[in-house]
Amino acid sequence: MMRSLSSDTLRLLVPALSLVVLLAAVFWLQPRAMSYTGLNLLFNLAVPIALATIAQMLIMTVNDLDLSMGTFVSFVACVAATYLRDQPLLGVAILAAAIAVYAGLGVMIYLRNLPSIVVTLGMSFVWGGLAVLLLPSPGGSAPDWARALMTARPPFVPMAIVASLVIALVAHLVIMRSAFGVILRGVGGNQRSVERAGWSIAGARAATYALAAFFAVLAGIALVGLTTSADANIALRYTLLSIAGVILGGGEFTGGRVSPIGAVIGALTLTLAGSFLSFLRISPDWQIGAQGAILIIVLALRLALNRMEKRRQGR
Repeated sequence: MMRSLSSDTLRLLVPALSLVVLLAAVFWLQPRAMSYTGLNLLFNLAVPIALATIAQMLIMTVNDLDLSMGTFVSFVACVAATYLRDQPLLGVAILAAAIAVYAGLGVMIYLRNLPSIVVTLGMSFVWGGLAVLLLPSPGGSAPDWARALMTARPPFVPMAIVASLVIALVAHLVIMRSAFGVILRGVGGNQRSVERAGWSIAGARAATYALAAFFAVLAGIALVGLTTSADANIALRYTLLSIAGVILGGGEFTGGRVSPIGAVIGALTLTLAGSFLSFLRISPDWQIGAQGAILIIVLALRLALNRMEKRRQGR
């Protein structure tokens, strides 16, 4: 029990430490950022990135990888800025159908034993094409309720941080504390045991993909609420950002080993890195490089700590 606790604590400690160190560096370089307005600017896009990261984490929990996450979030953003605003019922129906398609993909990948990378890469072109059909050029407008929610100003702490805490808590309860979460992680860790227990693997994967799509839908709506309009390419970077956020937060590609709280912290870290570099007027090309460097450094630190933990357990 103590070993398991130490492993879980270690999995969460590394991303938390990386966020604290980066935040301290930001405050040291720019003391004015240590304010309500400064934090709001630094973490402005944290909510959609955190939601997309949780969506990717769910897919990775069952040992799959979704390379269509960015284009799907872009498609959702286009739906939110058009049909969800002007014809809410039709917009909800389109998003529900998209979630159903995701669930079907999860089942098809399992039944046909297809590589998730290939299937989702193909779907990225489908979602991207649909997004272009909806909005050939940037435009549309965010639903009033989405705009009001994402620009709300709660006391003491910016909305982005409050919402990220709520996302982390909800995801932790669903994935780590619920019966569904146990089955989901079981599919990724020991699928045969789940089958012997009488659970349907196809059903579990369908539910997992549907839940991932639901979080991705929330990410697209949140993004439109922040930007007030949409674009077919608005969230293309979210594919790599979501994968990096999961890995940065202590998740692994196999075995059902994930950390919802760590994933949100990873998303916050990547958001902070991008926002801070933008705040300093550094080229977006350098921003991508800096985020990659942060990921490499944290992974190296996590590997070193994991080796130290194994050595301690071996004694």
